[in-house]
Amino acid sequence: MLDKELIKQIRRIQIYTNRAVNEAFAGEYESTFKGRGMQFDEVREYTPGDDVRSIDWNVTARTGRPHIKRFVEERELTVMLLVDLSASGEFGSTDKFKNEMAAELCAVLAYSAIKNNDKVGLITFTDRIERFIPPKKGSQHVLRVIRELLCHDATHRTTDIGGALDYLARVMRKRAIVFLVSDFLPTNNGSKPDDGLKHNLALLNKRHDLISVVVRDRRERHLPRLGLVELEDAETGRTVLVDTNSRGMQKRYGVLAEQFDHELHNMLRGIGVDAIDVATDRPFTHELVRFFKMREKRR
Repeated sequence: MLDKELIKQIRRIQIYTNRAVNEAFAGEYESTFKGRGMQFDEVREYTPGDDVRSIDWNVTARTGRPHIKRFVEERELTVMLLVDLSASGEFGSTDKFKNEMAAELCAVLAYSAIKNNDKVGLITFTDRIERFIPPKKGSQHVLRVIRELLCHDATHRTTDIGGALDYLARVMRKRAIVFLVSDFLPTNNGSKPDDGLKHNLALLNKRHDLISVVVRDRRERHLPRLGLVELEDAETGRTVLVDTNSRGMQKRYGVLAEQFDHELHNMLRGIGVDAIDVATDRPFTHELVRFFKMREKRR
């Protein structure tokens, strides 16, 4: 059973996302992902009235009789939401945690999809697969997806994005639009994304249309001056005492955060994966609209 506060939160997201889809994203989703090409259907013998531009000259030459290629527009799409629910998402210095921001963004994407009669599925993960909801249509199905994102009680705290990508590749044979939603924070305290992750992302992007959504909080880039503060890694439990008043510490923290984000986006760009950057302290609608327009312009 859902408590009253959770029901209220789900209802708030439902109202907000419906309004956002109708106002901010009207036509944007469809123009970005619909009509992306024609799907080959068959080769058949030419009949009077067929468009001569569709003649398949290779088959015609081989058989001695004119044949045409027949195409049908690929209308129905499948959208998969691949969402990182590891412990680092349970952080936020404003009125929203990163996981809450991810849930709202996923709700907008899901409602945009079903409004255009597409299917939506969900995979949540930590260092293992937490939940798989197969793609379906309908507003009740989207409510289930939102409820799952808000009600999650992850069994593990660390992250394995590569494992989640491998799982999706196994369960999704048909080409899909995949939104990978994560903070992508390193688990090795390094300033560069893991090379193994790059390989997994590149492989999945060959079969599916992979789009990364990078969720951040401003305090992950800039520390406030609060004196001595004990910081804890949400995923590993390791703690470190930091003097946030130290200018040197402030500078090193900012440089490492900026360096990691720079390396991450360079890696994604290099393998042809688009990125949408969202943050807990500002609305994500502008970033989504900008992404949709960029995709439409590229087409």
